[in-house]
Amino acid sequence: MIDEILEDAGERMGKTVDALKGALTKIRTGRANPALLDGITVPYYGSPTPLNQVASVSVEDARTLVISPWEKPLLPEIEKAILKSDIGITPVGSGDIIRVPLPPLTEENRRDLARQAKAEAENSRVAIRNVRRDAIADIRELVKEKEAAEDDARKGEERAQGLTDKHVALVDDTLAKKESELLEI
Repeated sequence: MIDEILEDAGERMGKTVDALKGALTKIRTGRANPALLDGITVPYYGSPTPLNQVASVSVEDARTLVISPWEKPLLPEIEKAILKSDIGITPVGSGDIIRVPLPPLTEENRRDLARQAKAEAENSRVAIRNVRRDAIADIRELVKEKEAAEDDARKGEERAQGLTDKHVALVDDTLAKKESELLEI
């Protein structure tokens, strides 16, 4: 029973680390990355639709993204959606495609983005600790209901702490990589 609780906690902690990696890909590093536009939705036949479902997003060069909409009338809608999103980039429409040049990052922008990355990482650490707290509460509940021995519960709590330490280290590594990407010129 304790093993099941810990296995579930490990899965949830892993998902938290994966969510952090996804969030950090949206923080731009000066290099063109299609994931930068993942959160943008475009009105398509009256309903908000993710940009990658109405257009192809590709990298033209290190600092330029190219968006090719499936339907030409979507060009102005896509441009408006990118401008409305506060990612700090301006699209340039040219015929059938939209180019999105990424301006070089200033030192101040880099520091702000690093601060944003740190905030995301801290949120992930908090989520991981919350999973640990839930797992330990579940283990203690088993002891209270006499379904597990106290020695087993203590070992389970130590294993839960080990899982937490491992996943927090993964968060720290992920953050360190992102910060080095952001601060390199």
